[in-house]
Amino acid sequence: MFGLRKPQQRLIQSTLPLALVLALVGPSCTQTQACACLQPGAEAALSLPVPSPHEAVLLEGWSAYRQRFIQADGRVIDREDQDRTVSEGQAYAMLRAVAIDDPATFDRTYTWAKDNLVRQDETGEPIDRLWAWKWGQRPNGNWGALDPNFATDADIDAATALILAAQRWQCDRYAEEARALLADLWAYGTLELPDGTRQLIPGPIADFQLGDDQIILNPSYFAPASFRLFAEVDPDHDWLSLIDSGYAMLDDLSSFSATGLPPDWIVFTPATGTYRQLPLDHALQSHYSFDAIRVWWRVSQDAVWFNEPRADAYLQAQLPELGDRWQQAGRLPARLTLDGQAESSYEATAHYAMVYGAMQRVNQAIAEDIYRTKLQPAYQDGFWDNDTAYYTQNLAWFGLWPLEASPQRLQVSQCEG
Repeated sequence: MFGLRKPQQRLIQSTLPLALVLALVGPSCTQTQACACLQPGAEAALSLPVPSPHEAVLLEGWSAYRQRFIQADGRVIDREDQDRTVSEGQAYAMLRAVAIDDPATFDRTYTWAKDNLVRQDETGEPIDRLWAWKWGQRPNGNWGALDPNFATDADIDAATALILAAQRWQCDRYAEEARALLADLWAYGTLELPDGTRQLIPGPIADFQLGDDQIILNPSYFAPASFRLFAEVDPDHDWLSLIDSGYAMLDDLSSFSATGLPPDWIVFTPATGTYRQLPLDHALQSHYSFDAIRVWWRVSQDAVWFNEPRADAYLQAQLPELGDRWQQAGRLPARLTLDGQAESSYEATAHYAMVYGAMQRVNQAIAEDIYRTKLQPAYQDGFWDNDTAYYTQNLAWFGLWPLEASPQRLQVSQCEG
């Protein structure tokens, strides 16, 4: 039987060059004073922190997304699924806003999430700072949380965005709220295993535990670059230990399937250190598809931002499987079984975007071929594929975003009043 442990009180000595994250949070932003770029009338010009051949597309894509998918009050709408809102979408908007220097949209999307996704008990009192993952119209016609459970990938991305925003816009309020969110994420979104190691879990343990000795994991939730940022701003918790357990998971899964590609979901037995496929009748499946493709993005960040050798080794070892398929057929199926069989005849722009960004570390020629033949033709007037494809807009944008735009390169923004 597994048990959640209360947050441990151990100071972590990080090797990262990111002590500047808090140091750059200037004294001009206090608890009672608005953040530097959020003063009434202040406006920052949208910009990339580093040069990119995709600059025009990234700027136009964000402006179009902001108009089409983000309400005036900050709610991000999934127009492909009954106009619902998911915590992932709010966090993605925050990440994109801080990356492109849009503090007003950042604050609107963050404020909406805090006000509407807070998890509550039966009396309506908040139970923690994690976000309910799904919000929308209820059967009675009212709008509100449809599922009170949290999804750790969204909370990870939200905390990451808050830390970057605190640095870029000199706002210590964001840093303090990130630390508060991280305390709950550590307490309820990570698990101490019998051998004393720590493992990230996808959500509440009650939802992702099979029997007494197995847990369901999602490899695409593993965010090593974010965990390094967390270790800097929240030294009370051993975030670096999640990097070790995450890379161990990816290495083990590389030999689990015939292709070496990561699955969307997998069952892990900590006592034996072994993995197994989820039952075919389970709602979650162990194939390579729309969740797993995000592994390339998250691992690439660690490779470029922090020069992590395990990240580069993983990309060099596993991406050639997709590179070979591309060279043989000029296309990549959107979904593959663990033994490498195509489960779909269709392709996915989101998949190509995630592969494109990572493939630049492995085979530049293939990366550029994917962009020229798949990504560039899919884009028109600010949108990839169509103006309802919420998930595609985000992953395509992240895939084209220059990985060189590391936290250190997000300079303190100069706002225009």
